[in-house]
Amino acid sequence: MIKKLCVASALVLFGCSETEDVETIDRDEEILEIVDNLVEAGYPESEIEVKDDGRVFVGGDAHVSLQASREMIGLTDGHDHESDFRQYRTTNQIGAGVDTICLNGGSLNGTISTALDNAIANYNALPLQFDFLRVGNGGNGACDATITVQAKGAAGGISGFPTGGLPYTQIQVGKGTANYGLAVTTHVMEHEMGHCIGLRHSDYYNRAISCGGGASNEGDGGVGAIQIAGTPATAVLDGSVFNSCFHAASTGVFTNTDVTALNALY
Repeated sequence: MIKKLCVASALVLFGCSETEDVETIDRDEEILEIVDNLVEAGYPESEIEVKDDGRVFVGGDAHVSLQASREMIGLTDGHDHESDFRQYRTTNQIGAGVDTICLNGGSLNGTISTALDNAIANYNALPLQFDFLRVGNGGNGACDATITVQAKGAAGGISGFPTGGLPYTQIQVGKGTANYGLAVTTHVMEHEMGHCIGLRHSDYYNRAISCGGGASNEGDGGVGAIQIAGTPATAVLDGSVFNSCFHAASTGVFTNTDVTALNALY
């Protein structure tokens, strides 16, 4: 990036006293962080300008301080987030008129059935704009939308993203998931329910974080990968129910930043 190179070169080109050197380095590092934060927040490089006095502007007339740039990418509480994660959503979300999302688990039994009950309870414990309600095959007149949940195949889960302001209509949890126990099965159920209301994988940009193997980027998947306000910077193993892959020690408990993401959306 040209502006970054220009700022960094100031450390080499200008000779100062020892105190001035420290001050110059600190200021240059601050400018670089602001520029990096703005790029991460989505501003095109062509819209970012570093003035002669060191102030950073976007759009020609909007000054951005270091703190403001940090807030733009969710760094608002003053601690290092290297062990935290960012949450992402799709461009599609649930419409404001949806109050009750029903889950038809009439064909489920055993661990997978209990996991659905637990997942519904965990979501409903949050002050979201809608509630999840379990129904049988006969349905329920209170439903604004219905998701059919089935147990089929090997371990894992399959679902999709919202359309037209309504959740995706199908969740498939592999029968083999029950072999990992109730906590893991609850985790998988919550994960797939999250997709249905518009959440992306927290490590979509590098699935190796939770899945192992080589780095793999899902891209925007045609549905967007939009950072959710208030969620911090990097994905880590077990950092979220919405990591790409689960494992035998997954708990099915929402992390603090899962809660932040869900509350920010709904």
